[in-house]
Amino acid sequence: MRLTPIGLVMVPLATISFVFALIAMVVIASDVLAFASPQALLIAGALIYAATIFLLSRTGIANVRELETLGNTDTLSKLPNRRALHADVERYSRGDEEVAIALIDLDSFKQVNDHYGHSLGDQLIQECAKLLQETCGEEAKCYRLGGDEFAAVMNGRVAGTILEGICRTVLEKLQKPIQVGSRSITVGASIGLARSTAASRLPSTEMLRRSDVAMYMSKRGGKMRCTWFNETFDQRREAVRELEDDLRTGLANDEFELAYQPLVDAEKGKIVAVEALLRWNRQDNRKIGPNVFIPVAEESGIINPIGLWVLREAVKNALRWDNITLSVNISAAQLRNPEFPIKLGEILEETGFPAHLLELEVTETCLVLDPVVAERSLDVIRKFGVRISLDDFGTGYASIGFLRQFRFEKLKLDRSLVVQAGEDDGSRAMMLSSIAVARALHMDVTAEGVETQEQADMVRLAGCDQIQGWLYYKAMPANEIDRLIMPQNTANQPNVGAEQTAASASAATGTGGNFS
Repeated sequence: MRLTPIGLVMVPLATISFVFALIAMVVIASDVLAFASPQALLIAGALIYAATIFLLSRTGIANVRELETLGNTDTLSKLPNRRALHADVERYSRGDEEVAIALIDLDSFKQVNDHYGHSLGDQLIQECAKLLQETCGEEAKCYRLGGDEFAAVMNGRVAGTILEGICRTVLEKLQKPIQVGSRSITVGASIGLARSTAASRLPSTEMLRRSDVAMYMSKRGGKMRCTWFNETFDQRREAVRELEDDLRTGLANDEFELAYQPLVDAEKGKIVAVEALLRWNRQDNRKIGPNVFIPVAEESGIINPIGLWVLREAVKNALRWDNITLSVNISAAQLRNPEFPIKLGEILEETGFPAHLLELEVTETCLVLDPVVAERSLDVIRKFGVRISLDDFGTGYASIGFLRQFRFEKLKLDRSLVVQAGEDDGSRAMMLSSIAVARALHMDVTAEGVETQEQADMVRLAGCDQIQGWLYYKAMPANEIDRLIMPQNTANQPNVGAEQTAASASAATGTGGNFS
């Protein structure tokens, strides 16, 4: 029999009360009744005392063991927890054999909770725990560390090699959908591995830290992979952390600025749109391109305030370019942020920028990572009148069904597709079919990265509406866009005399008129 904590208190109290009451009765009645001899009373008391001690010991030990088990077990998955992992690694480390640890972090688990609720997310955790246990079998011990993090530990002569093989099997199994109730859910994983040997023994905390760093590198490398810890990872992680701090400082110190690359009408060659491009002018004059700092900003969340700054600054500049479409790139992190559409609406209202002249460019990766949330955000954005463009088409996963699902207003052919189309028939056929699909779905088409006249002629004949590339213009400051657009606006105005034309020229340079 096991007693509850209340029982553990009440039983000894009741027992002691009974003993004292018995003794009191005997003492009171001793002058009247020959109730019992002192020897018998002593023996009876000793027996009762011994029975009480036995009962308390048995139930107490059972409860202590149960509490210890609960303290080392994850209640949801029933796997050992983080505390148990540290205890096991320390125990394995006392021997002479290799100890290996794998940290397994589920990919996109947060989206599952957001879409289907935490109840289904808990069921998914339980199914993943079963999958991990089945894969590890008797060779490795599995743990749940919390959230969507699992771990596996092995010790032995070639523990690391065997554990890596187990992890690759886990990744193969996670490529298939997991049945959770009536739903089939696909969730991947990123895995980091670390080892400790007799020659270089590491404490459990350091092994777990190293496997966490290696897991982070798996995620940065594209997810669904295993990565062994390397000493250089710490240096790289420290550099990333420094870059994050620099980005925050740069935003506070106004180190960012925008450049604008014009897009021209494929037939007439006149500027019809500009794309805003972010530049970082660091105070130490180090040149760091967007391809380096944008991924860091996305991972750290700094992309949200930076992205809003880009939007606000771009529309403020574009207010002076009548009837010129403004294109602004938005990242996957911004699109997943439920507050982004609200902030966008506030910026349009504050600045008075015409929503139909704003075009947000998203990449295929933005949408594939979280299609449900992305579609929801894009629907809200479209209600403002803002257009959506699919950037870098031809480099990722987009299909006809993908294009129909998101209903883009424009398709931008990636530079690589344009270059390859000029080199072989297969790539040219792919470009032509992409343009035909876009036309059938009522999308405009822009060719990016056009650098030669031959490429320009090819994409024009293929049916592109707009062309963007160094053949026409490179990215430039806003005042250079003013200078380029001024002749266009002047040419479009009726011939009403030199006086009015001069006034238009003055306005285009920002000294007065509608462009100030």
